[in-house]
Amino acid sequence: MPDTVTPLKSASLPKRLAALFYDALLLVAVWFVATALVLPLNHGQAIHTGNPFYSSYLLFVSFFFFGWFWMHGGQTLGMRAWRLQLRRRDGLPLSWWHVLLRFLSAMPSWLLLGLGYWWILFDKEKLAWHDRFSETWIVQLDQNP
Repeated sequence: MPDTVTPLKSASLPKRLAALFYDALLLVAVWFVATALVLPLNHGQAIHTGNPFYSSYLLFVSFFFFGWFWMHGGQTLGMRAWRLQLRRRDGLPLSWWHVLLRFLSAMPSWLLLGLGYWWILFDKEKLAWHDRFSETWIVQLDQNP
């Protein structure tokens, strides 16, 4: 009996948000460690969140948090829990360029009241703004209901 390949489908908005919630919890823990690493540079004094260097530092930490996971298997820990995976739409391996485009274009998706994510509900291919811009998509690995 020949194997049949089930075509992949885009992940649903609730599963994406659930994975993102898991990842946000992990990212906050990473931010704590990243902050602890730079405290000696500030003589142990509190770092103000309005400090542009500190904000930029946390942005870079966030990029490398997501980027490392996406480049190594296409899954953050939250995505793994919900059986989601980031892939390029053309089927080729992810590059750091695609990861950077996705990360940067996801910011307006959130900052505009999440409209880039809500777009999934109206898009015929169930893609968010940053999916389209970075030519990537989040797929559901298991097809079970």
